Order: sequence, then structure tokens, then C-alpha cells
Amino acid sequence: MMHRTVRGRLAYTSKKPDRLNQPRGDERFTFTHHTDGKVILRAHCEIEEPLPTVMRDVVYALDEHGKPMDCSVRLVVGDKFNGSGWFRFTPSAIECESYGPSIGRLSQRVELSAPIDGFGTHPVVADAYLLGGMDWTVIKRRTLSMYLPSPDLRGATPPILAPVKIDAEFVGDETITVKAGTFATKHFRYLDVGDSGFSTQHPPYDVWVTDDADAIMVQGGVGGAMLTWYELVELAR
Repeated sequence: MMHRTVRGRLAYTSKKPDRLNQPRGDERFTFTHHTDGKVILRAHCEIEEPLPTVMRDVVYALDEHGKPMDCSVRLVVGDKFNGSGWFRFTPSAIECESYGPSIGRLSQRVELSAPIDGFGTHPVVADAYLLGGMDWTVIKRRTLSMYLPSPDLRGATPPILAPVKIDAEFVGDETITVKAGTFATKHFRYLDVGDSGFSTQHPPYDVWVTDDADAIMVQGGVGGAMLTWYELVELAR
């Protein structure tokens, strides 16, 4: 095969006092790096706590410049079909074709006056990949203009086009050891100043990303009321 593949698994655990370090799900991912520079992310995510459970399947394509091309999302919430959607991106517009029991059949098109910074697909490995692919040599904090397939913090609503603006900052370089190994990483933090567009304000969200072109999430955590933790436990390149 001419392409290069990166596979891994992130363990989801809780930092809530009554569930400290207990499992709450996981995320299995594959990045396919093609020789033309395009990248395909395939992610299967399962959230077991808090209820209702969420199962998400995502296939997300980026072009040779790291910009979104297309994405498909399928959701099962509380072990029942919640919705399925397909998104297409051009420099001037985003299109969405979606269906869910609560929204019926939905078609959307959003005209863009300026390029977006990315598409927030909700797998945490994608959150890390977005920041790891940016240049932070001069700018240490920026406001990201993005769209998401759900404004819900867990992404547990039928796929739609939801605009979001959220800040991100580069915290620093750190060497991190997790179950999958020891990695040189870049530490970033997402910050919601209160008007991002999420259904409720997103708590501070730290991510540590491998300091290389693969930009793989090594660990991460969300504070506030969510108190979630993510750790890379398997990796094969």
C-alpha cells in the first residue's frame, strides 16, 4: 500500500470524586495519510457515562492543506438511532444532508464570507489534530471560527450545521508518559469565554498532542462539571 496508517485507542475515564479513574468509554481511531497529502480520520467513540450513552461513528476527510473536505456522522444515543448526516465543504460554502427521528429530513447550506478554521467532529482525537496542525510560533492564543455537527457538549444531537467560536491557547512543550508510551508533546487548552455557540458553556479543555506531523492526542481532560479524562492506551504507526 502507498498510504501510511496510524491506529490507536483512547481510554475515557472520570475525574468525578464518586467515580474517580473509573472507565466511562473509549475511542478507537485510524488516520490514513495518502501520498497526495490528504488525510482520512475514522473514529468510533463510545460514551457510557453519564447517561444516556452515546455511540458515534465518524469518517472525516481533510485536504493536503488540512482543510475539511467532507464528513459523515452517525449517532446512537441511549442505544437508539439518533441521526445520520453528511457534510461537504468548499472555500465558499458548507452543505449538510441529515436525517434523525427528532428533526426529520434536513438540508442545509451555509455561505462562508471567510475560511473556517476547522470542523469540530466531536471525537477528541480530532480536537487534538486540529490544534497540532496549526502554527503557534508567533500566536499563542487565537479565536477559532468553526462549525460542529452538534452544539451539545457531548455531540449527542442529530447532525446539523452549528457555528461555534472558541478560543485556543498554546500552553507549552511537555514530555508525557501514558500507557501507550512516552511522547514529546505540545500542550494546548480550549477556552470558552461564554459566547461560543455551544448549548452550554464549555469548561476548560486541555489536550496534549504529539510534537510531530501526526498530531496524535496523548492525553486530555475537561474540567468544570464534566471532569472527564482521556489517555492514549494503544498506538500503532
